[in-house]
Amino acid sequence: MFAEAMLTNVRQVKSFFDQLDEELSKVNQFYTAKEEEFVERGDILNKQLQILLDLKQLLHDRKESGSSRSLSLNSRSSSARQSDFSESGDDLSGKLESQTEEVITALARNGVNFVGSEAARKKGRTRSTSMRIDIPATTPTRTISAMTSMLWEDLANSPKKEGPGDSINKKKIQSAEKMIRGAFVELYRGLSLLKTYSSLNMVAFTKIVKKFDKVANQEASSSYLKIVKRSHFISSDKVVKLMDEVECIFTKHFTSNDRKKAMKFLRPQEHKESHMVTFFVGLFTGCFVALFFVYAILAHLSEKLSPVTGTTYVETVYPVFSMFALLSLHLFMYGCNLFMWKRKRINYNFIFEFQPNTALKYRDAFLICTSLMSAVVGALVIHLILRSNGFSAGQVDAIPGVLLLIFIAILICPFNIFYRSTRYCFIRVMRNIVFSPLYKVLMVDFFMADQLTSQIPLLRHMESTMCYFLAGRFRIHQYDTCKSGTLYRELAYVVSFAPYYWRAMQCGRRWVDEHHPDHLANMGKYVSAMVAAGARITYSTNPSTLWFIIVLVTSLEATVYQLYWDFVKDWGVLNPKSNNPWLRDDLILKNKSIYYVSIAFNVVLRVAWVETVLNFRVGLVESRLLEFLLASLEVIRRGHWNFYRIENEHLNNVGKFRAVKTVPLPFRETESDG
Repeated sequence: MFAEAMLTNVRQVKSFFDQLDEELSKVNQFYTAKEEEFVERGDILNKQLQILLDLKQLLHDRKESGSSRSLSLNSRSSSARQSDFSESGDDLSGKLESQTEEVITALARNGVNFVGSEAARKKGRTRSTSMRIDIPATTPTRTISAMTSMLWEDLANSPKKEGPGDSINKKKIQSAEKMIRGAFVELYRGLSLLKTYSSLNMVAFTKIVKKFDKVANQEASSSYLKIVKRSHFISSDKVVKLMDEVECIFTKHFTSNDRKKAMKFLRPQEHKESHMVTFFVGLFTGCFVALFFVYAILAHLSEKLSPVTGTTYVETVYPVFSMFALLSLHLFMYGCNLFMWKRKRINYNFIFEFQPNTALKYRDAFLICTSLMSAVVGALVIHLILRSNGFSAGQVDAIPGVLLLIFIAILICPFNIFYRSTRYCFIRVMRNIVFSPLYKVLMVDFFMADQLTSQIPLLRHMESTMCYFLAGRFRIHQYDTCKSGTLYRELAYVVSFAPYYWRAMQCGRRWVDEHHPDHLANMGKYVSAMVAAGARITYSTNPSTLWFIIVLVTSLEATVYQLYWDFVKDWGVLNPKSNNPWLRDDLILKNKSIYYVSIAFNVVLRVAWVETVLNFRVGLVESRLLEFLLASLEVIRRGHWNFYRIENEHLNNVGKFRAVKTVPLPFRETESDG
């Protein structure tokens, strides 16, 4: 019995160390593969940087010599600013020719040769390598600039010239420099993560073998840890050396030897959460609750919301303030999303490509939401008090307009106050959404465009508000002009179609870039939603039996399409072969029942359009409150959808499980006969 027990113990120990060796091998293989990848990336970046420095020197020499001749760039693509440059030394003389040939020789050492250069003639090459500057059209500005440049080349350049082209100017060099700088930053972050990976695994193996010694009453930790320390992921110093090299290069070439500034780029520090933010969140929340009760009491006493005397008040004031309320609700839901993503360790900053030091925290989102709602309800109370004390409507109804102008001024304020980086990021994303087909679509762009599809009521209220202000209807209270006018009804279609159109164009652009059929299928979803929205608007103005049937058919089709995409594509659930019945194999939330409740909740809120078809017979005030309630439910559904969408992206899709993003490089080589 004793011999059997000893044999069993030996087998268990052997099995334990075999599994430990297997895990050690996995760690070494992963570390080695990533190390080789980063070293190769570093070599490529050094070559790119050297080309950039040689080009800057060449342009600097030309500028000092006062030469009017410029480097020629031949356009290669309509979707990005891609250009080939070639330069002959035949037209240069004296000192300029000597300087140019020196720089061209330096470029040749990096694999770039120019047709007609002295270096190429000496080597007798018959083939040349031209370098293409590839600045991706990641913004509408770059795309429009590239298209304009191409058209100008075709129209303005004569056949006598060597070919269509424009000069390598300072702006293009700056764009290339910015790309290379960003690539160095991402390389450094990747190296930092790999270094952390090595340290954490060393700590893990140390704790494992020490725990084994304690449980098995043996002393195997010291001998096994010697093996671990001799492993490649611990003994190799390539990562540390490459990090030091990147720091030196970045400090020298991108921050003018200012190491402190360089570290701000390479090691950005997240802002510490301030207790003042929490304090003001609580303060503004209390203000909002108190002001809301005051407003409810005053509205009841003044009978401004009664069906008889409240028609004018509801029609003029409701669109403005409900617009702010829906925006605040969306901010609140976004704050909840940020809180849950952080708590569940979802790397949303990497998914959205936000900078950690300027990204909005959940407390900041709550602060913006509560302060906005406090200001809105406070304006409502002031507006109601002034109206009840005999002030004319023309004087009082300017308050909503003033509030709107204040918020617009804060949004575009150029000073570094009130979350300037977040405000400007929002403006850039909105600009990118409007110009969706003209540039490469990023994750944050189509995520924000999805939010707009749930804020169509807000856009409609914005349309009403602009109509009131531009037409001066607040002063004369002829609100029928902004409800039954022909132009207003036509704009209603545009406003309702716009979010779906932008999202469909984004899907189309992604299909052009990636050639994945899912993007076309997703585009069909938004087209069906656009058709259903148009049918419902037409039915609201022409409630006939035919349009009722059209609304029913188109809305049902769009709803089924959207539900399938929500669950299967965006959430990744409804998988019958999953380890978790009808869910995903990997789940972040431990309680599976939450997912099933969320599926049912999403279905119920997706069919809220039924109310627009049934046309409940209620008064004006009740109908406006019901409309606001349904719009609020759609915003809540969207916030609920956001969590599972990013959870699925975090688990399955984002960057193919990469921890740092891959930045495209500007210089690419192409061979041609010379």
